[in-house]
Amino acid sequence: MVTRPKDQAEGLSALIRQAGGDPLEIPALEIRDLADLAPFFAVADRLDSFDFAIFVSRNAVRRTLALISVRRGGRPWPAHLRLATVGSGSREELAVRGFLRVIAPTGQSDSEALLALPEFSGVAGKRIVIFRGEGGRKFLGETLAARGALVEHAACYRRAPPAAGGARLAAAWEGGGVDAVMVSSGEGLANLLQMLGGEGLQRLAGAALFVPHPRVAREASRQGLERVIVAGPGDAEMAAALVAYFSGASYN
Repeated sequence: MVTRPKDQAEGLSALIRQAGGDPLEIPALEIRDLADLAPFFAVADRLDSFDFAIFVSRNAVRRTLALISVRRGGRPWPAHLRLATVGSGSREELAVRGFLRVIAPTGQSDSEALLALPEFSGVAGKRIVIFRGEGGRKFLGETLAARGALVEHAACYRRAPPAAGGARLAAAWEGGGVDAVMVSSGEGLANLLQMLGGEGLQRLAGAALFVPHPRVAREASRQGLERVIVAGPGDAEMAAALVAYFSGASYN
């Protein structure tokens, strides 16, 4: 079961099919437009004033660049503005759009790894904008601010529980056809448990749970789930972890 938002599941599903698996796409999160984009545009209109722009996800890249392209009326991206991202997926999204000089960690894909890079060790007085979804984790912005940076957040989308999917989940488990579940975030895990209802923990405990980060694994463990595998954030990493698990190979 692939629980990523609808437009982000196909790459992993294709790799699962290539490996002989049967992917079942049931999103545990939906990505929706913001009701009010005025706060976002208030930041975007001052894009030239920033030293760094950080994207926290693929969705942040897609939504931000689409909105700013229209807003700036064809004006090029500021040449001095350095781009950064927390992971390989959003770096790939930027590369597809022609942004090749992007600061990003090469191993672990999260805020901690980005903050450990030398580019963000001496940021006192630098103006940094963080493009992200509404709400979300505060650690990145708070740490940069503690280092003396002038940080602003620009929300460009919101996450929401899916409007449907509970019936498909129930049918999948009643048919005994769920051997593994891929969850991308703690929020997605919480939504999935809610969608599954009272038997959610019991049903998830009967399948192997694959997650991208240790942080999500810790949340799953707090919920009482024991068969949790930290695979990595990329499609290839997740697919490799699935193959290793079901071939009986040891996987850490």
